[in-house]
Amino acid sequence: MDIPPLSEVRRLTEKKRDAWWTVLLVDPVATPLVRWTAKWTRVTPNQITWGALFLGLAAAACFARGDWKWLLIGAGLYHLSFILDCMDGKLARLTGKGSEFGGWLDYVFDRVRVLICAVALMGGQYSRTGDVAYVWLALVVVFLDALRYLDALQIFKVRHSMRKKIRARAKASRRAARALMTAEELERDQELEQREREREQDRENDGDEEQGIAFMEDLLRENPTADLDGDPGREGPDTGAGSGEEARPREKKVIDLHVEFKSRFPWYGRFRTFLLRHRVRTHLVSGIEFQMAVFIVGPVLGAIMPVTVAAGALLMVFELAIIYKLLLSTRDFERTLASYPIPEVPETASEAAAPGTPDTASGTAPGIPAQPGGPDGESLPSRDGTAVGGR
Repeated sequence: MDIPPLSEVRRLTEKKRDAWWTVLLVDPVATPLVRWTAKWTRVTPNQITWGALFLGLAAAACFARGDWKWLLIGAGLYHLSFILDCMDGKLARLTGKGSEFGGWLDYVFDRVRVLICAVALMGGQYSRTGDVAYVWLALVVVFLDALRYLDALQIFKVRHSMRKKIRARAKASRRAARALMTAEELERDQELEQREREREQDRENDGDEEQGIAFMEDLLRENPTADLDGDPGREGPDTGAGSGEEARPREKKVIDLHVEFKSRFPWYGRFRTFLLRHRVRTHLVSGIEFQMAVFIVGPVLGAIMPVTVAAGALLMVFELAIIYKLLLSTRDFERTLASYPIPEVPETASEAAAPGTPDTASGTAPGIPAQPGGPDGESLPSRDGTAVGGR
């Protein structure tokens, strides 16, 4: 296949937002290597994933030796292992050879590498010093790594559930609103919806398009400054049929589930903008930075215990911040649901004509004109096809 120049490879493979360690210390090496690999070899993303695991195991073997010389070698091997770990996804995006199994393999091998390296690193220090604190530190490292990724998975599930409920409420509200439209209004609304579908048929999130909504999280993936560009949540007015202009499609309502968080921390927008200029995400101490502190910074500085403790504390601070942000997001979710009231559809004529409450003068339901009766007193259908004056 034809491999594009390096600048295009960067655009295709590098994330718009990433961990600062990856942006500063991995991408400058990994992206050129990915281009060279795709151009001159037949290596697959899964093979690179296996290579990252083997380098991680080699790093663990060095960590287990305990002395500083082997710790330096282990730290270097761990960093190389992480570079390969980043290369497999980039190569998959560049060549289109990614797979669901490859994603699973990458995730599982990452957890295996952290587990084995934590046991080897702390075990080596315990063998060298006899300090039982290193045994507990190994458990802490494994626990925090697992907690970080389990928490991320559960937060993803909660956010997915909130989005699903908002879509369902928007759909129900739209249907109820249509039930109140006149035939002319309904026809015009259907024409606008058809135009919207034609314009968006090649885009993703078809379910959101059907309800005329978009989520800020999706927009931020494509444009990390989407929520800073004016007011994306403002809906444009529909052009009436009699305005003399062609009716314009409705603008989607943009739903932002982080409004309360941004209002409580107004400085967050400026801080995020500064980091985005360098592709750095605001989650400054995530699982990646925690791993690098434990398996690279600590061994290089010869200060494994204090660096690990400090990195673990910072990881917990950022995790608690994410949980707090989720709490505020659930409040925005409740307000968003409340903004989609389901209007009550008025009772039809047939529902209004309750049995046993005939008009005393005509034998029909109150407010409905008497109609000629059929044989044996049967009601005749009205103009809209519903029976009136029934028994």
